[in-house]
Amino acid sequence: MMTFSIRHIFRYLLSCLFLVSVLISSPVMAADDSQSLQEVSQLLIDGDFDEKSRALSRLAETSHPRTSEILQLLSDSQLYYHKKEKQLYIITEYDKGKVAKDLAGNEQVITKKRDYKKVTLNNKMRGVINRIKAELGLNADNPQQREAAVRDLLKDITPDTVTTLKARFFIEESKKVREMINIALAINDLKSSDDVLLSNAIEQLDGSLEQESRSALMTFVSTTESPQLKKQAQIVLKGIEDKVQYYGWLETFYFGLSLGSVLVLAGIGLAITFGVMGVINMAHGELIMIGAYTTYVIQLLMPDHIEWSILVAIPAAFVVSGLVGIGIERGVIRFLYGRPLETLLATFGISLILQQAVRSVFSPLNRSVETPDWMSGLIQINPVFSLTLSRLYIILFCLIVFVALLLVLKKTALGLQVRAVSQNRAMARAMGIRSNRVDALTFGLGSGVAGIAGVALSQLTNVGPNMGQAYIIDSFMVVVFGGVGNLWGTLVAGLSLGVANKVLEPWAGAVLAKVLMLIFIILFIQKRPRGLFPQRGRAAEG
Repeated sequence: MMTFSIRHIFRYLLSCLFLVSVLISSPVMAADDSQSLQEVSQLLIDGDFDEKSRALSRLAETSHPRTSEILQLLSDSQLYYHKKEKQLYIITEYDKGKVAKDLAGNEQVITKKRDYKKVTLNNKMRGVINRIKAELGLNADNPQQREAAVRDLLKDITPDTVTTLKARFFIEESKKVREMINIALAINDLKSSDDVLLSNAIEQLDGSLEQESRSALMTFVSTTESPQLKKQAQIVLKGIEDKVQYYGWLETFYFGLSLGSVLVLAGIGLAITFGVMGVINMAHGELIMIGAYTTYVIQLLMPDHIEWSILVAIPAAFVVSGLVGIGIERGVIRFLYGRPLETLLATFGISLILQQAVRSVFSPLNRSVETPDWMSGLIQINPVFSLTLSRLYIILFCLIVFVALLLVLKKTALGLQVRAVSQNRAMARAMGIRSNRVDALTFGLGSGVAGIAGVALSQLTNVGPNMGQAYIIDSFMVVVFGGVGNLWGTLVAGLSLGVANKVLEPWAGAVLAKVLMLIFIILFIQKRPRGLFPQRGRAAEG
């Protein structure tokens, strides 16, 4: 019992001693930090570029807690000094009446802009700043940050950088970070004169997709005098170029899928109305435009909730465009069934009316719709291949809309009636189906889907009165190529045309690629007039 008490007393005394030492040393450390920051501040104000660079390096060596902040302020051109006070200030908006804040956090209003001068940098100093930031990033807790720091160091490998990387390699736990460090050291070893070291460096860079790796290998191939090492480097470089080309094709395919998804969204509503009623709706593009403007209005009504506005805009655009479509069908189209030419002319006139109505309400100027943060950015697969989030969401959105429409047409009473009318209108009427009601609801459904397409397009381009005209021809191409009234045909046709268009663009150009696609579809229709997936039923056969 006595031993237990003495042990506890001993631990208590050690704790007290540690606490006292911390209390004594903290003011000293704070004073040292303050003094070092003051010295750096004076050099940033009065020193030349070399002195500024040395001052920043010294600040980093002392592990000052504000090193990263000061480096970032310098990079963003937000660090100024007062000419008379000789004191640093943080200024985010350099204008009269704005706020200047010193490094201690004290604020003052800018009364005269000429009293403040920006801390200037040169290219060498920017390189020093980037190197220090990267070296600081090597000690981050997050492995992704450490990997990014090593990648930043690849741009300017110095003897100090090599020493830092070697020291980090022995304590690094992340496999990816260790691989990046090996690549950085291999790039540095390509400057060596030792053939064994050079051979190992080339082998280490085999398969690396970093731009710095390729540049280093190309430089080595053009300067080395050793035939054996040159051949080895050329083989490695060829393998890397093949991988880059492979990922380039993947990127083209991904862009094609995203374009194809837009074409599917634009054409799938037309496939429903054209397939069921045989109506050539030239106002389909304007229904897409109405959906896009609905998204714009929703964002105006929800300025503080942009992240959620897109989710509200989807059902809103469906309802608004759907009601407009029902109004068009009830007011005009129902009097023109069986007269396709007159229907075409009437809907073309309606498209002009809708365009002018939008110009009168919103003005002829294009409007921009803000993209939510969760739809921005990209997924970096490797240094040469990334997936843009906005395109990925468009592809997923297209598939969701397609599946939803498929379920509506296959699992609901309306879907059963739509299929019956599309396959044999006379027989459907004889069975008691009110074809007029089905026509109105079908046209409303197709118009609502066009409105949803407008929501998607608003995230890719500006919203304007003429935006629908850019997609009306593409919509008809998709519908005719896939097979009139067939959803699966529309999906396959849209995605196929999108991928083919993106494959042709690099060597034919955007305009010629579309012309070639149109020629292909004309020739295809000559061979298969009913498209890839022809509609079934007696009406189709007739």
